[in-house]
Amino acid sequence: MAGRAAVSVTEGRSHPRHGLDEVIHAPVRFSVVATLAAADKAEFAFVRDTVEVSDSVLSKQVATLEKAGYVAVTKGHVGKRPRTWLALTGEGRAAFAAHCEALRAIAGA
Repeated sequence: MAGRAAVSVTEGRSHPRHGLDEVIHAPVRFSVVATLAAADKAEFAFVRDTVEVSDSVLSKQVATLEKAGYVAVTKGHVGKRPRTWLALTGEGRAAFAAHCEALRAIAGA
C-alpha cells in the first residue's frame, strides 16, 4: 500500500501544506525517515538511539512506514545475534524529498 501522495498546486490547491505527507509528518516518523535518508541502511538499534525512542515506539512507527511502502525491513544475524536493518525505499526517498520541499515552501525559503 502506497503512502498518501502529495497534491500538486496544479490540482487547484495552492498552499504548500497540501504537499505535506501525512505518513511522514508525525514527529517520530519524520525523525526516522530523516535518519534513514542519510544512509543506505541502518541497524534498528542505531535508529532507536538516534531518534531517542523505545523499541516498541520505533517498531510501531516503522510498521506504519513499511505499510506505506517507505521503509524496507531486513532481518538477519551478525554472528549468533539477530539484527534488524531499516532502509528507505525509492518511494520513501521521493516522499521525504517532497515533504521537505513542502516544509521549505511553508517556511518561505
